[in-house]
Amino acid sequence: MQFHQLRTFREVAAELSFTQAAKNLHYAQSTVTAQIKNLEEAVGTELFDRSRRRLALTEAGARLLPHAERIIEIAETARREIILSTPPAQRPRGSRRAGATTGRSAGPVSAGRP
Repeated sequence: MQFHQLRTFREVAAELSFTQAAKNLHYAQSTVTAQIKNLEEAVGTELFDRSRRRLALTEAGARLLPHAERIIEIAETARREIILSTPPAQRPRGSRRAGATTGRSAGPVSAGRP
């Protein structure tokens, strides 16, 4: 189970669409499909019911979702705290501003923007 797979899982679960999740994440749809397949292999069960006309979370997917959300939130909080504790001159170029979110609609913020 990898962090980027959990982020992709959360996005697919929110949109209930591989296509829309791929657009939101700026990934090819095949990348999203592969990440979900690999995550399902890692946890040993299907996370989405693909048999209906509409995509739906399985029981296992519904159980995983709050854990994935907490893991992502903890990682984002740690990242923000590290950025805030690093002097601006020592921050990597192109890093996001402190407090910037990594949610669905948030994109990278260039280092030159106020």
